[in-house]
Amino acid sequence: MHFDGTIWRPPYEAASLLIQATAGCTHHACKFCTLYDDLPFKFRMSPLKDIESDLLEIQVLKTEPMAALSARLQRLLKPSDIRRVFLVGANPFVLQFERLKTIAELIRRYLPTVQTIGCFARVTDVPPKSDDELAELHCLGYDGLTIGVETGDDAALAFMNKGYSAETIIKQAERLDRAQISYNFFYLAGISGAGRGKEGALKSAEAFNRTHPKIIGSSMLTIFPESQLYQEIQRGAWAEESEIEKLMELRTLIDHLTIKTQFATEGASNLVRVFGNLPADREKLVQGLDRLIRGADEPALREYRTSLKHL
Repeated sequence: MHFDGTIWRPPYEAASLLIQATAGCTHHACKFCTLYDDLPFKFRMSPLKDIESDLLEIQVLKTEPMAALSARLQRLLKPSDIRRVFLVGANPFVLQFERLKTIAELIRRYLPTVQTIGCFARVTDVPPKSDDELAELHCLGYDGLTIGVETGDDAALAFMNKGYSAETIIKQAERLDRAQISYNFFYLAGISGAGRGKEGALKSAEAFNRTHPKIIGSSMLTIFPESQLYQEIQRGAWAEESEIEKLMELRTLIDHLTIKTQFATEGASNLVRVFGNLPADREKLVQGLDRLIRGADEPALREYRTSLKHL
């Protein structure tokens, strides 16, 4: 299998077959991000021959007895069980329509049991595609995109060099809705900075309530010395939220989301695990966070944050 650097996937894609379609990030300018710094390049597309080779390698497990035995011993899914492929890379949805179509056709040729294809996407990956192209991508199996929107706070989006606004999130989500391509959001608690957590959460809730994400997965901002954001802090241009403020921000967001969605905090950056379906579980989640906030020990929470070597 062909993979470059650290491979990232959402927690809910654990059962998906991972195929590398791109490596690195086309934007690679978010001040807080260090996820792809281990690559010797900013971005590259995987050669189609590599993708086809990886799909063939998986297909072989169907017919080659020793390969099938090895997969069984490793508790890997057999090709006959594979229903979903997740294309890895920071934002494979940036690829042009024809290349995404070709990749989907290769997947169906080698693994005809696959029903859906997911991947990470930036908000800015959607506008270059026409409505007809989005609709055809849905027919080809593309569904359940994971979009790192981070926040609906325009001031934070601009400062962090995200390259889009809250209104862009809303407009492109509407286009995905029309194409029947479902999507999930990643929210980043702490991105608005010290003293602005509640404001950022309220602005995010306002924007997200005009969209239809199946899942909102929340992480907590963790700042590493290699990041541009760390340098901004050293210059006094930005200050980090306290850990308790991040928890309060999370509480505010959940309390003001009115859409039907699943909310989850998973991954190493999160101090606590919050999981539930909104709006049904809102009261339970808010009350649980209130209890945590009342008993929170900032130094202990901060020690956990600073102990993280990598996400």
